[in-house]
Amino acid sequence: MTSAAVSYPPASKPAEHWRAALLPVLANSPSFADQFLARLRKTRLTFGDRVHCPFLRPFFLSPEDEQRVRVVAETIAALGERVVAAALDDRALFAQFHLRPEEERLARLHAGYGFASTASRLDAFLLPDSLKFAEYNGESPAGAGYAETLAEIFHTLPMMARFSKHYDVHSYPLSAKLLDALVMSYVDWGGTSKRPQIAIVDWREVPTWSEFEILKERFEKMGLPVVLTDPRDLVFDGKTLAAHGTKIDLVYRRVLINDIVARPTECEALVKAYSANAVCVANTFRCKIPHVKAFFAVLTDERNGALFSHPEREIIRRHIPWTRVVEDVGTAHYGEHIELLAFIREKRENLVLKPSDEYGGSGVTLGWETNEHDWDEAIARAISATKPGSSKPKEQSSAWIVQERIPVRREVFPYITANKTVEFRDMLVDFAPYLFRGKLCGFLTRLSATGLANVTSGGGQVPAFRVTPRAA
Repeated sequence: MTSAAVSYPPASKPAEHWRAALLPVLANSPSFADQFLARLRKTRLTFGDRVHCPFLRPFFLSPEDEQRVRVVAETIAALGERVVAAALDDRALFAQFHLRPEEERLARLHAGYGFASTASRLDAFLLPDSLKFAEYNGESPAGAGYAETLAEIFHTLPMMARFSKHYDVHSYPLSAKLLDALVMSYVDWGGTSKRPQIAIVDWREVPTWSEFEILKERFEKMGLPVVLTDPRDLVFDGKTLAAHGTKIDLVYRRVLINDIVARPTECEALVKAYSANAVCVANTFRCKIPHVKAFFAVLTDERNGALFSHPEREIIRRHIPWTRVVEDVGTAHYGEHIELLAFIREKRENLVLKPSDEYGGSGVTLGWETNEHDWDEAIARAISATKPGSSKPKEQSSAWIVQERIPVRREVFPYITANKTVEFRDMLVDFAPYLFRGKLCGFLTRLSATGLANVTSGGGQVPAFRVTPRAA
């Protein structure tokens, strides 16, 4: 997620009430911050060795803002599914996503059921007069287990009892909703087991493995068996997929398609089982189509307008930033013809360049933080990535996109420093709704002091609560 023009919402009454409840706790309990961090570690709220939440306040959401986000996010997720179906039937449309050849091969395999993205997430900035989405993570996004566990911890903090005298506080049962979505996709696929055996599949060395342990525990409490497994431990005998001797019915795929393409031998069993329709896999490989950042270029390009209704086009106009794949072409910018490369060079202060298919902020260049020389170099890198004769092998090449700058939200949060004191710091707030089978089910909320708001780049996470003032 990348930053843009800074905006501050009006002072939040819930935040003021929370601060009034927090300060006496800090004054009376000097070791409170240290105990809080220890509790996070005990409950596996870590990314590698780093705790997820060095902050002592949740993000507060009004019912009105929740509904505003719901309508737009569910519309965009529905458009993602529609565009997948259209692209698989229209090679010219498919080409606009700039997938690598092996990614296209995987995306065109029979998936066995309709939803490309059983679980997805949109990255957004929510402000009183603005709601803009910067990216769509259509490929089994991380964080739901962490977000739910964080919310449970915050519910038990001493500040919450005082705060709850003023507000009704609602949190989001993400793991139950995720499990429901996975099982519904399994049934759509044709699965008949009443207790399908689930495998959560990713590399055992990933820093998010602790979240898989959280989800395994929660799914099993809800009655379904779960095995955590590395793709290298999967075995396919031509009929069934197994992990550690256990037959798998449903794969909750967290290993990325980028890794499946880069490490084909190690992922061979998974791909062969998927190709043979021997196991239900969520998300399907088709999720790669809307997952790439070029998806927003498809949404905002007028040549694709016939795919969307007038109300949908209006939602795109209001909530999706103008985006284009970086090429030496003429195009439209809000109805006016432009030469794209000249426009990118001229409008540096209002644009972001980023690879269409990277994560964690890799390669992102913020024009307003970049001098002219470095911006020109970034444009050159972007052009060379996809143009004929690129020095990269075609299997490794990928498009870059340019996207307009959008307003971002900043708020002040209590932050636990390295020496366990608490400071109030101004933070960027990245508010990301989870969508399970296209329905909003909760949120990932990330904070950062910099223009990149993600855990990979050093950001932190807080729970999101919907709060409603209690009657006086």
